[in-house]
Amino acid sequence: MQVDPTDLSQGGVAFAKLMQAIETGLYQPGDRLREVEIAERLSLSRTPIREALRRLEAENIVEHRPRVGAVIRKLGQAEVVELYEMRLVLERTAAEMAAKHSVEAEIDALAALNEDISKTHDDAARASAINQKFHQAVYLAGRNRFLLDAARAINNALLLLGPTTLADADRIATVVHQHSQIIDAISAGDIEGAGAAAEAHLQTSLRYRLRVMRG
Repeated sequence: MQVDPTDLSQGGVAFAKLMQAIETGLYQPGDRLREVEIAERLSLSRTPIREALRRLEAENIVEHRPRVGAVIRKLGQAEVVELYEMRLVLERTAAEMAAKHSVEAEIDALAALNEDISKTHDDAARASAINQKFHQAVYLAGRNRFLLDAARAINNALLLLGPTTLADADRIATVVHQHSQIIDAISAGDIEGAGAAAEAHLQTSLRYRLRVMRG
């Protein structure tokens, strides 16, 4: 989620730092967020931490449980499936629009990001970060601000998925291959092919996600 850089209040700083901690996996779905521990870890006072937690609750990232306190929400299987259904619609549309509107430099950037993913080896966190940039680049190449707004609206939910599935070489190889198919279709201006490749990619991602959830 994008944090407004002009929000320089202590509460805004605490919110930005907490969001970054969740995005990087320092705090994960199901974790309890204790004000004292967070304040010590992030070198902030408890008042802005309290403000940030209220904002996270309003953003539906954190829930308040009686006798427990603030806890990062954890999605159930039904919610995960619903989330991926929404992602599938948005990312298929993004790929189709990218096939219509992208320029050569954007296609080159997608290829470079995909190459970077292939070189991450066993660094799951880095692979995940680059993968997010890849998908964002597809959206940007689609040239539609309303589609971008819709994508941002589900970013909070994506934070609640838990650990990345990009945890082994085989999974990364699959992602790189499917990304290549998306890039090839976008490069060729193949609108239908780009949408189909994006949909196949999201279906595969959902299968891996559900497998991880089963343990």
